[in-house]
Amino acid sequence: MHIKGFVPRHVIMASTKRLTLRVARKTPELLCPAVSTPNEFKSLSDIDDQRFLRRYVGAINFYKKNPSMEGKDPVKIIREAIAKALVFYYPLAGRLREHTGRKLVVECTGQGVVFAEADADATLQHFGENALYPPFPNLDGISLHMPNDLGIFLDIPLMFIQVTRLKCGGFIFSNYFNHTVCDGVGLSQFLSAVGELAGGAAFPSIQPVWDRHLLSASQPPRVSFAHHEYDVSTSGGTLVSLDTMEERSFFSSAKISALRCSLPPHLQRCSKFDIVAGCVWRCQTIALSPEPDEEIRFSVFIDNRKLMKPQLPMGYYGNAIAFPVVVTTAGELSKNPLHYAVELVRKAKREVVTDEYLRSVAGLMVMRDRPSMTEANTYVVSNMTHVGFEQMDVGWGTAEYGGMSQGIYRPTDNIQIAWYSAFKDGFMVPVSLPLESMKVFEKHLQVMMTTAPTSSSL
Repeated sequence: MHIKGFVPRHVIMASTKRLTLRVARKTPELLCPAVSTPNEFKSLSDIDDQRFLRRYVGAINFYKKNPSMEGKDPVKIIREAIAKALVFYYPLAGRLREHTGRKLVVECTGQGVVFAEADADATLQHFGENALYPPFPNLDGISLHMPNDLGIFLDIPLMFIQVTRLKCGGFIFSNYFNHTVCDGVGLSQFLSAVGELAGGAAFPSIQPVWDRHLLSASQPPRVSFAHHEYDVSTSGGTLVSLDTMEERSFFSSAKISALRCSLPPHLQRCSKFDIVAGCVWRCQTIALSPEPDEEIRFSVFIDNRKLMKPQLPMGYYGNAIAFPVVVTTAGELSKNPLHYAVELVRKAKREVVTDEYLRSVAGLMVMRDRPSMTEANTYVVSNMTHVGFEQMDVGWGTAEYGGMSQGIYRPTDNIQIAWYSAFKDGFMVPVSLPLESMKVFEKHLQVMMTTAPTSSSL
């Protein structure tokens, strides 16, 4: 079977620093809702329909062996549960169309999502000896990847799912999803429904709600914030070679504690996220060595569900995120201590304090013909610690790791999108840099920690 925009690879061999792995993948299929669903058009909101969100993003869950599930096939259970879940979430089985003014709508066709089963000649331990966190080896083998750089977006499946059995009795569940139809919280809600239906439930405990009109622009549209995230940048971005790219994940709790000790008293109680995000942004900028007067941006994904008034209904699975930005220069960010970067991170977060911010974004999309987010020299971070991908339980318990499969790095304009997640002994945020730049990054990180005062000296 040929699926538009996707060329299947049935047997993948990959060698990495951690393992050489053989994955046997069956031909992907189109998995449709278990019963007939409505054939209709559903409009996306003006928050969904942002150019920056017109991309596929990968999530992945790793599950260990469960003796009580001996003899049961996770592929069969998950395939059946997804088909049932798509009855309730039937727009996810449809296709995107573009109407007047580049407005995106979902045609609910019931054509289905892409589903593949595979077997890997590996155990769960091959993917992380002490803890599971990105970068994961052989990601192309254990997931169906819909590349964003193909320029294909309309009239293709909205999800690409793969379940890979491991020889230890565990398995891997991966999902590349179209970000315009749901955000991380929305995807997590869908995955929870899959788990509940796999366990025998007749319907999800949280019923999905479309209602995208709730986040569409008012009439007339109104813009009440500056929205520097959509400014025309004065910088073309620092071009970075893809040769010998390295990806690492940081930070342990001990590293975060050491960095906290370097902050002035008024920042001692700031969040771990603020510290890690500020540190990575600063060290990454130093490592890439842009011109001192180059414009450097930091942006953070913020879930606005709890800020909306009236609140969005329970079960709303569309995008409810904003990504406010702060701007400085490479010289200012590099020469100032860590607290300068941390203060800017906190400033970006303070931009979104009321529901009016998201409504202002919706107005801007309509008034300015859906401008693209300024991506040149931009570091974007999303805090995934409370999203809950790992909670999907299809009988094997919750996942050992559940979260984003990788960060997004585009060297043509130096934008990096990273996902901040919790793991066993700290927090993870993937960093992608050329090898030589990674060495500089690690050097400056080490200097920042070793020169920080101890907590007893503060």
